Amino acid sequence: MSDNASAVVLAIDGPGGAGKGTVSRLIAERLGWHLLDSGALYRLTAQAALKHGVALDDEPALARLAESLDVAFIAEGGETRVMLEGDDVSAAIRTETMGECASQVAALPTVRQGLLARQRDFQKPPGLVADGRDMGTVVFPTAPLKIFLTASAEERARRRHLQLQEAGVDASLPSLLKDIQSRDARDMQRAVAPLKPADDAVELDTTELSIPDVVDHIQRLLEDRSLIASI
Repeated sequence: MSDNASAVVLAIDGPGGAGKGTVSRLIAERLGWHLLDSGALYRLTAQAALKHGVALDDEPALARLAESLDVAFIAEGGETRVMLEGDDVSAAIRTETMGECASQVAALPTVRQGLLARQRDFQKPPGLVADGRDMGTVVFPTAPLKIFLTASAEERARRRHLQLQEAGVDASLPSLLKDIQSRDARDMQRAVAPLKPADDAVELDTTELSIPDVVDHIQRLLEDRSLIASI
C-alpha cells in the first residue's frame, strides 16, 4: 500500500449551514492536514474552462480538465485560500455567474466521474479533511472516521442570515429558510449520491453547539480511535 493510500481521511458531510466548511478548515489547520472543499471543485472546473477557452457544453474537454485540475485548498488564519494553477481564485469562483456555470458543469456525467478521481488524489500524508455531501458515502467509503454534521433548518437559516447581514446584504429570513428546506429535499432525493449519513458515520447535531465545541469533539474522536496522537 502506498503512503498516500494509507493516509488517514476524516470525511465530514452534511447539509449547507451545518458548519462543515468552517469545522473542516479549523481541524485541517489545527492538525496540519490537507483540506478538500469538494463543493468548490465544480466551480473550479468552470473557472478552468473559462481560463482555457473550453465551452461549457464540451463534455470530453471538460472531463479532461476535471481529471487534471491543478488546485489546492490552503487553510490558514481562519480562512481558506483556493488556488487554481497557482493563482488565488477564492473570490472569483464565488460569483453568481460562476455558480451558474458550475451548475452546467455538474450536470455532465463524465465530469462528475473525472472529479471523483481527482478528489481521491487529495488523500496524502499526514492526513486529509474532506468536506462535502458524499465524502463518506461515495468518495472515501473506507475513511476510518466519518462525521455527519447537521442542525435544524431554522438554525441554519439564522446562521446564513447573520452571514449576509455581516456582509452588508439584505436578505429575508423566511425566504432563506424556504430555500434551505428546498435544497435539503433536492439533495436527499437525488438519484446520484443523495445526501445522507454513511452507515458508520457519527452524527453530530450542531444546533446548540459552538464551532470550537464541534472541533474539539471531533478531535477527541480522532484521538479515541488512535487516528492521531493526543494533542
